[in-house]
Amino acid sequence: MERRKFIGTLAGSLFAASLDAVGQEAKVYRIGWLSLTPPPGGLVTFRRALNELGWIEGRNIAIETRFADNKPDRLAALATELVELRVDVIVTQTSPAASAAKNATSTIPIVMAGSSYPVERGLVSNLARPGENITGLTNNPGPGFHRKLAQLLKEAAPKVSRMAVLWSTGEEAVLAEVQAAAPALGITVMDAGARAPEQVPVALGAAAQARADGLLVTPSPLNTGQRKVIVDLAMAHRLPSIYGDKGFVLAGGLMSYWTDWEAVWRQSATYVNKILKGAKPGDLPVEQPSKFELIINMKTAKALGLTIPQSLLLRADEVIQ
Repeated sequence: MERRKFIGTLAGSLFAASLDAVGQEAKVYRIGWLSLTPPPGGLVTFRRALNELGWIEGRNIAIETRFADNKPDRLAALATELVELRVDVIVTQTSPAASAAKNATSTIPIVMAGSSYPVERGLVSNLARPGENITGLTNNPGPGFHRKLAQLLKEAAPKVSRMAVLWSTGEEAVLAEVQAAAPALGITVMDAGARAPEQVPVALGAAAQARADGLLVTPSPLNTGQRKVIVDLAMAHRLPSIYGDKGFVLAGGLMSYWTDWEAVWRQSATYVNKILKGAKPGDLPVEQPSKFELIINMKTAKALGLTIPQSLLLRADEVIQ
């Protein structure tokens, strides 16, 4: 009798365990992705990284994407949509998207897949222990990096002496950094700040009229949204230019040096994996980029009459012919 009771108890336990396993397998986590525009290759890389960690769309995750068509004022409504869908985590790209998500929820975990100056913008309290419901990666390389951009442009185009800096709201420190480096680089820095899309062509036109002969463009959401306008104007005014985003070079810009976005997107998947497995976002340190890439467009260099030094070409991660 005792033997039959033991077997019955064991069978019941195994059956309950199998039901638990089925329940776990049936759980599908919902991931929201919020950004101004679809990141070139970003979602493909993100999905691939999730797959490598065991998360498969249609099996244990579903990804809800929301893009604002490069209109920042649409981000708040899109963030609210994701909150109302009760997603388990929201992934954001760009600081405006992260701000919109943070304003929309204080409970759903948020992973920043690249955000500039998150502490200064009030997104996190500090990088080591961000607190609250937000963590992830900043695409801001830290102090001194824009000086590096100016150095690289000067190396590619030694005759540049009047360098315009196209920056937008929240990037005042960038202009000050390049200005501080100007004497050592042998350049005069020209302020080409723009705070709205319609101000970008005005700022570049004024810089060209003031005899700028070089251009440094920050990777702000505003500038990225005006990518084609900026590249076309830089070429029209024959300005050797360096950008903080590879997309500008693919669009015909001369060169870029910035965070390796592939690495950011992959690491974002790692954060999502940890959070879905129970980690609290506020306990996960915000990471700064450690991998960068130099891209040079030789077709553009030729159109500008530039001979790029071999020493610079050898350091490039990609040379577009």
